[in-house]
Amino acid sequence: MKNIMDTERLILSPLTPEDHQFIIALVNSKGWLEFIGDRKVHSKNDAITYIDKIINTQDIFYRVVRLKSDNIPIGIISFLKRSYLENFDIGFAFLPEFIGYGYAHEATQKVMEEIAQSKIHSHILATTIPNNINSIKLLKKLGFQFDKEIETDNEKLHVYSIEL
Repeated sequence: MKNIMDTERLILSPLTPEDHQFIIALVNSKGWLEFIGDRKVHSKNDAITYIDKIINTQDIFYRVVRLKSDNIPIGIISFLKRSYLENFDIGFAFLPEFIGYGYAHEATQKVMEEIAQSKIHSHILATTIPNNINSIKLLKKLGFQFDKEIETDNEKLHVYSIEL
């Protein structure tokens, strides 16, 4: 994948330790805590450690989504290989004040286009908990189809898939 990608309204760039303040806000937002879980990231050091683990782990790619107009970070798109899935998983999370403007769709679509062009991954997955209605709507809008329900770490997840 390209290091920096852009869309009409957004810039997508790799996650770096300089994004620590944004990560603290994102991983402690209501939606993240409810649908993804507490990562126990509450300080600059916690955030930098969390970011370092992500960027130094093979098969984990995070893109920070920023508004082109003022370079403010508003969300992330992740693409990673989870041990309990047979293919890479794409995910998204946005700060609450930037939900409902189509940014997640625009950014995820761009990442999916880049993945398709690379021809490395022709089949990708997305997981969500069954009651995350907004994520499910977005996945369907992006063309994902419900595949199956699985259980991991005593949590039920719905797995969606798409052929690129």
